[in-house]
Amino acid sequence: MDPKIVEPTIFELSSHGRIGVTMPASDVPETALPPKDLLRSDLPLPELAEVDVVRHYMHLSKFNYSVDSGFYPLGSCTMKYNPKINEDTCRLPGFLFTHPLQPIETVQGNLALMYQLQEWLKEIAGFAGVTLQPAAGAHGEFTGVLMMRAYHKSRGDHKRMKMLIPDAAHGTNPASVGMLGMSVVTIPSDERGNVDLKALEAACDDTVVGMMLTNPNTLGMFDENIEKVIALVHKCGGLMYGDGANLNALLGIVRPGDLGFDVMHFNLHKTFAVPHGGGGPGVGPVGVAAHLVDFLPEPLVGILEEGEDDGETAPLFGYVKPAKTIGRMKAFNGHFGGGFVRSFTYIAMHGPDGLKDIAQYAVLNANYLQARLRSTYHIPYDRICMHEFVAEGRFEGSDVRALDIAKRLMDYNFHPPTNYFPLIVPEALMIEPTETENKDTLDAFADALIKIAEEAKSQPELLHNAPHITPFGRMDEVKAARELVLCCWLPEGYDTSA
Repeated sequence: MDPKIVEPTIFELSSHGRIGVTMPASDVPETALPPKDLLRSDLPLPELAEVDVVRHYMHLSKFNYSVDSGFYPLGSCTMKYNPKINEDTCRLPGFLFTHPLQPIETVQGNLALMYQLQEWLKEIAGFAGVTLQPAAGAHGEFTGVLMMRAYHKSRGDHKRMKMLIPDAAHGTNPASVGMLGMSVVTIPSDERGNVDLKALEAACDDTVVGMMLTNPNTLGMFDENIEKVIALVHKCGGLMYGDGANLNALLGIVRPGDLGFDVMHFNLHKTFAVPHGGGGPGVGPVGVAAHLVDFLPEPLVGILEEGEDDGETAPLFGYVKPAKTIGRMKAFNGHFGGGFVRSFTYIAMHGPDGLKDIAQYAVLNANYLQARLRSTYHIPYDRICMHEFVAEGRFEGSDVRALDIAKRLMDYNFHPPTNYFPLIVPEALMIEPTETENKDTLDAFADALIKIAEEAKSQPELLHNAPHITPFGRMDEVKAARELVLCCWLPEGYDTSA
C-alpha cells in the first residue's frame, strides 16, 4: 500500500480574506522596524477563520497515538500512564505564573518544592547530592561525565581518557563520551546478559575514567555480578556511572548508590510520569556520591536560613554554589512546571510503599508477557527479566523481519515495541509493558503477537505490506533518508530571495 496524503495542509485550506484573529490596538509605544534589507516583502501565512483552524487540528489529532489512547510497549522508554492530577498541580497559579528571575522571597514555595524533590531523589537512589538542571537523560549523561572528568583532573589525573561501556548500553552513552573527546571501549555481554567480567578486568587500567552501566540493562537483565563489576572499576581508580533510564524496575527495592555507583541520571519523563514527546520537556536530574558533590552544576537549591524549631518561622530557601562546580548546564533552574512539579506530585502521591509497588508490578508485567510469548518468539537471554525483555522478530523458514512485525501490530491497534535495539540481538523487539497496564491489555497484546507469528509463516506478504488500516501505509524509509524535505511549504511562485 503506497502512502497517500489524506488531509490537505493548513496552507491548502487557506482562502484570501479570511481572518482568524483580530489584534487589539497597541498599548505600548511603537518601535522602529529593522532595516528594509532585513524585511520580507511578503509573508506567506495561511488565511483561515478560527473555526477552520480548530477543526483542522482537532481532526489531525485523532491520528495521534498516545499513552492516553492505547498500550505503548516501547522498551527502555517506560511509556507509563501519566496521572492527570500531575497536570492539575503544575497549573496551580503559584507555580504557573512565577518567573525564575523573581526575588527568592517571592518564590519560596517553588524553591521549597525543588529542594524537597532533590532530597527525595537522593533518598530514592542513595546519593549525597542531586542537581535538577539537565534537560533530558542524554543531557544528564553529559553532565555526569563532565563531573567524572573534573573529579579526575582535580586530583591531577589527566591521563584518564577511556570510558568503558557495555554492548547492551543505551546509544547515548558513547555519544556523551565522544562529545568530550574521550575514547570508548566496548565491553561484551556474557551468555546470561551480564557484563563479561574477564573482558572488563582486561580493560581496567589507569587510563579509565570510569564505566557507564545501565542496570537493569537494555536486555531487561539485572546484572548478577554488579558488585564485582563495580569493584573492578573502582580498583583501577575509575568511577561508576549509572544510566538511570531503567530505574522503574528498582524503585523501593535497590538503591544504586548503595551498590557503589558514583553518579547516575534519573529520567523524570520515564520513572516519574512526566509526559514524553510532543515537544514536551525531558528532565534528567543527576545524583552523585559524597566525593562528587562539590562538582555538581550551579546553582543548587539550598536552605539559606534555618527555620525556628517551633515551626512558626519557615526556612529561607535560595541558591547555593558547589565549591568545584562544573558550571551551569541549563538556563535558569531547568524544567520547573513541565517536570519538577509533575514528578513531585507523582512521588508524593505514591510514597515509599507505592514506589515499591511500581517496580514490582512493572517486573511482574514484563515477566508475564515474556512467559506468554516464550514458546512463539525466541528469547535469546531467557531468564527472569526485570521491567522489559527482548525477543527476536524472526522465524525459521520465513523472510519476515522485526520491522514487518512492528508494522503489522499497528493493524491490531497496538503501538510497536522498540525495534533493532539492543544491537546485540538480531531483529530485536524490546518490550516494556510498565506497571500501569492490566492483564486484559497484556493478554490482548500477546494474542496479537502470537497471531502475527502465525501470519508470518502462512501469509508473509500480509506483514511485508503492513500496516493496512492506518491513514498512511508503509513508508519508503530509504527514499525519505535520501530525498530530505527540510523546508516549509511555500506558495507557487513565491520569491525566496525577498
